[in-house]
Amino acid sequence: MAEIINMPRLSDTMEEGVVASWLKKVGDKIEEGDILAEIETDKATMEFESFHEGTLLYIGVQEGETAPVDTLLAIIGDEGDDVDALLKGASQETPAAKKEETPAASAPKAEATESVEMPAGAIVVTMPRLSDTMEEGTVASWLKQIGDTVEEGDILAEIETDKATMEFESFQEGTLLYIGVKEGESAPVDSILAVIGEKGTDVDTVLKAFGSGNESGAEETPAATVTKEETPAATPTVSGSESSGGRIVASPLAKKIAADKGIDLSQVQGTGDHGRIIKRDVENYTPAAAAAPKAVAAPTAKETPVATPFVPAGEESSEEVKNSQMRKTIARRLGESKFTAPHYYLTVELDMDNAIASRKTINAIPDIKVSFNDMIVKACAMALRKHPQVNTSWNDATTTYKKHIHIGVAVAVDDGLLVPVLKFADQMSLTTIGSQVRDLAGKARSKKISPAEMDGSTFTISNLGMFGILEFTSIINQPNSSILSVGAIVQKPVVKDGAIVVGNTMKVTLACDHRTVDGATGAQFLQTVRQYIENPVTMLA
Repeated sequence: MAEIINMPRLSDTMEEGVVASWLKKVGDKIEEGDILAEIETDKATMEFESFHEGTLLYIGVQEGETAPVDTLLAIIGDEGDDVDALLKGASQETPAAKKEETPAASAPKAEATESVEMPAGAIVVTMPRLSDTMEEGTVASWLKQIGDTVEEGDILAEIETDKATMEFESFQEGTLLYIGVKEGESAPVDSILAVIGEKGTDVDTVLKAFGSGNESGAEETPAATVTKEETPAATPTVSGSESSGGRIVASPLAKKIAADKGIDLSQVQGTGDHGRIIKRDVENYTPAAAAAPKAVAAPTAKETPVATPFVPAGEESSEEVKNSQMRKTIARRLGESKFTAPHYYLTVELDMDNAIASRKTINAIPDIKVSFNDMIVKACAMALRKHPQVNTSWNDATTTYKKHIHIGVAVAVDDGLLVPVLKFADQMSLTTIGSQVRDLAGKARSKKISPAEMDGSTFTISNLGMFGILEFTSIINQPNSSILSVGAIVQKPVVKDGAIVVGNTMKVTLACDHRTVDGATGAQFLQTVRQYIENPVTMLA
């Protein structure tokens, strides 16, 4: 799926940026964490990091050219994506967006009686937009308290979006003077989250100057506000030549991976420009000694509902628990899918004897572990190659045939359900699928997964077999056209070669969108999946 990348706002006063140099050119493959370009702001020249994977399809601002914040900078997607359609859509949206923003930025409030000047050094941090669909965020926990000293790169809070709970990093230094959204409370994007500045700053004056809740408009844009294409980690860091005071220079993504793995960045050798530590440096790091303990506080237990107190016999009792952003999003999206896509279901029972024997042989190899779910992922990915009609999306006037195969794997978490995505799963070996599924599932359960790791699925698998569920149906994860529900492996009498013997079977159910996948097509897809699972050696060809 193509992503439009806009000119980011890299400083609190930035209104336009100059592309000093492009480090990638049209046609280049882009990995998450790659530096796309160096952008000159009104304060410094900064590296702009990609948080999407794909091919650089289009460059909208050439080297040396200047463009306002939020104008089209580049497009990243899959080879063959229709760039012209995206450009046309962007050109239609831009004037409307500007029309809405201009009055807020230029027209003074009719009720205002005086202009209040923002105190020097004070920075208003607003609720960031951490995903493209986020409209409000909930503060899961504050990792800093009023009066604490905040350094650039410190984690201020954990913020729950409609997709995940994410750490929000400070890109300012100073003292935390004010908290505008308490733990457990929700606030719209761009509303006041906190104030950072020098001790003794008059917070009331800051709030009044900002507009007491961002009512004064966009003129005082906080540095922490991020654009649609950015996550909190997407704010680029200053290059190594501009760092001072011995500060470790690392990309935000590298910092996040290091924090997740407990790696001391001072021990990592950077291979990026000017010695900057980037994603691959952390992933390839081998500690000489025990890893340093994490500096980031662990998530608090506030996210887990308190156990229901004892209720005396015969007494009616109930408790209302506020719905999380994730739960509300699940309800909305699945409701839309169930009531707009005409679902139908196909179930087959698979002979798992050969799969059990093959898995036992594979897992006997040292340092290799493959699950039955990994085998299902591989079988589905290969079957999608042969049945492209299943790898589609309905668009009313057209049907989109996805030539890439990205498998979403549903993972149960405390607050609901997340779907990490294995990109290009058909090109992966069984062992690679196994390691990636474990890594992504771990991130999902620990709430460290990024939106980019949950976007772009073309087919989804939901497995409840580990809970002893024999058979079930799932709601399609739109814009996918199908989802496979996987039950438990059971041992029971079966007939083989005319004799009753003990066998191992597993039921799988394919839910299909009848607008894109006809019954015969869905049945043929399941036949192919059966062939791969019942003869696992064919998946190694």
